[in-house]
Amino acid sequence: MKLTRKEATQRRHVRIRQTVSGTSERPRLAIFRSNQHIYAQVIDDTQHRTLAAASTLEPALREKLTSGANCDASVEVGKLIAARSLEKGITQVVFDRGGKLYHGRVKALADAAREGGLSF
Repeated sequence: MKLTRKEATQRRHVRIRQTVSGTSERPRLAIFRSNQHIYAQVIDDTQHRTLAAASTLEPALREKLTSGANCDASVEVGKLIAARSLEKGITQVVFDRGGKLYHGRVKALADAAREGGLSF
């Protein structure tokens, strides 16, 4: 029986999370991509804490962007999450693409975060 797209994404996400976890030295950069927006969080899984977060729902970005569902919006979120992480002293992260394929908006966010100073 063929999997639906949602089921395939959920299975990929579970598979990824078996190997990827964030520590206090190297937290997890988790990406969630919906049809209209993109969200990024830097998470310490040992303490169950979100250390930094950014999304296209923030008022500063909503004024600046025409849509939250394109690569330009993902680049802005990537820059913002990198800046907020560096303020907290976080330079190394583990990338969690959330079961999504590494292309398009997810890749644009990851590249922008790397340019912003995060290494993964």
